[in-house]
Amino acid sequence: MSNAGNILIFRFFVAMELIDTHTHLYLDEFREDIVEIIERARAIGVDRFYLPAIDSEEMPKLFKLVDSYPQLCFPMAALHPCSVKENYKEELSILSESLKKRSFAAIGETGLDFYWDKTFVKEQYECFNTQIEWGLQYNLPIVIHTRNAMRETIDVIKSYHGKGLTGIFHCFGGSIKEAEEIIDTGFMLGIGGVVTYKNSGLAEVLRGVDLKNIVLETDSPYLTPVPYRGKRNESSYLKIIAEKVAEVKNIPVEDVAKITTENARRVFR
Repeated sequence: MSNAGNILIFRFFVAMELIDTHTHLYLDEFREDIVEIIERARAIGVDRFYLPAIDSEEMPKLFKLVDSYPQLCFPMAALHPCSVKENYKEELSILSESLKKRSFAAIGETGLDFYWDKTFVKEQYECFNTQIEWGLQYNLPIVIHTRNAMRETIDVIKSYHGKGLTGIFHCFGGSIKEAEEIIDTGFMLGIGGVVTYKNSGLAEVLRGVDLKNIVLETDSPYLTPVPYRGKRNESSYLKIIAEKVAEVKNIPVEDVAKITTENARRVFR
């Protein structure tokens, strides 16, 4: 392809505005090339990166990246359900103090995960509800992680219906019925690389979901979209996800970018 053609493609991507609503760019997987990672994402139009928290051990790395890129990277505060252990009360105390001292874009990622371990199910519920209450207290959206616990997670969110709770079901991979239930609670569906997986069934579900209820995410370095599946994910691959959603909905990718970006801005106020 000629240089003129390359320039045309570059301008096409830059003309789109995209928001990565869920990316762990502060993790060690990006330590050696974070500058290049952000530059590649910016080159295709990603102008905001929302960073979900995991636990107190990872928070200093998250804050460091946010402080390095304050106009691009925005922090969330939460205790991930897989990090709910014997010391969960101490972790919640640390989070509570952080919420008093810093500004956050959301409470996340919080939720329920019964895939790896069911030792702390009761504690997961306690942490989830505590963090939901923080969202209401600080008027912040909730970014939810759920694995092998979709029914239980939806039921928790439904119990807060009418209280003004909003947010995102991160990495949505459920049924059309579950999608409709989530949308009815006022939450968005976070769509990432799984939509490109042939056997996931997510593309078929999305055909029945209005684009106004979707935001885009990478969850990098995890859940890398095809054709890079199996390699480290990064925020520049958000364009692949946008293109796949456009294919599924049979609309221009520019429309996907415009609508999902507006949705993300609305969620994160």
